[in-house]
Parts: sequence; structure tokens; C-alpha cells
Amino acid sequence: MLTLAFDTATSVATAALVRDGEVLGERASRAVRVLEDAAGLFRESGADPTELTVIVVGTGPGSFTGLRMGIAAARGLSFALDVPVAGVSTLAALSAGAPGAVPVIDGGRREVFTLLDGEPSVCAPDEVPLGLCVGDGALRYRAALEERGAEVPPDDDERHLPRARFHAALAHEFGPADAVEPLYLRIPDAEAKA
Repeated sequence: MLTLAFDTATSVATAALVRDGEVLGERASRAVRVLEDAAGLFRESGADPTELTVIVVGTGPGSFTGLRMGIAAARGLSFALDVPVAGVSTLAALSAGAPGAVPVIDGGRREVFTLLDGEPSVCAPDEVPLGLCVGDGALRYRAALEERGAEVPPDDDERHLPRARFHAALAHEFGPADAVEPLYLRIPDAEAKA
């Protein structure tokens, strides 16, 4: 099984090409480069896009624009290559990359996305559960989290990335691309101002 997985919900987008559980390649860049990154992964691995079996896309929560770009890319590729898609929570992928850690994604508006009582939630940084905190939200609010007693790994620690290899490993329900929806925990800024 050849899987293309990517996540564009956070400040750093990730993409991975995985064959039967083995990571053939992985990239970290920006959401606008996700299709370019995918093409590069195929070139570098020697795999042909026609071999692709499934696509896995990060569903957030995270940047509204990033999420829409990632899901649109997954839908377009699914249609063009006639392959099913699965969505995986960005919080779940962060957790898989740092078992036992608290995933914290920057939500803008001085808020973060995290898990509260096991459920995806939006909250103020001072409401994040204490422990080892990872993600771009943990980096942005490092001082506030550490002041409360949380531990935040160094900025260059890979546990801060929702690495696409974990999306591929967590995916299990594949189907039509249009069935995959982003996980929005609040209304977009544009709608809030209207």
C-alpha cells in the first residue's frame, strides 16, 4: 500500500510518502508547497503517482486557510488519481509523535487548540493542561506555559511538528474525498467580522 499523507493546519506543513509502513520520504515546508512537496517525494522515492493507494490529510484544528488548502489538495488528488482519502486530526498526529505529551496548536486570537478531557478544544494558553507541551502553540506561548510549570522542548525539537508519517499510521477509515471535513473549533475570522 502506497500512502501520501500531508498536514497543512499549522505554521509548518508536513508531507510523507509511506509504503507498507516504511517512510520513503518526508518533507516540512509551507502549506502553499504541499503539491510541490508531494511531487518531490514521488521523484525522490522513484514511486509513480499511479501506484498511490490512499491519501491521508490532516483535518486540524488549525489555520483556516491552511486547512482549506490541504483538504482541497487532497480532494483534487483523489479525484485525479481515483484513490480514497482519510482525515486524521492534527492533534492526534502531534500526540502520536510525542506520546504522553499535550498537543498545543496556535489558534491565533491569543488562543490555542488542544485536548481537554480528551476532546479537541479551543482555550486560552493558561487553560492548557500541564505536562510536556508540544506544537507551534507550545512554542508561541512557551513563557506562559513554563511559568505555570509545563515543559516545552527546544524550538528545533521534531516533536513540535505534526509529522505526516503519523497521519499515515493513524489513518483507518478511507472513503470519498468529499466526506473528509476540516475540524473547525470556532467560526472563521471573516465570518466573525460580518
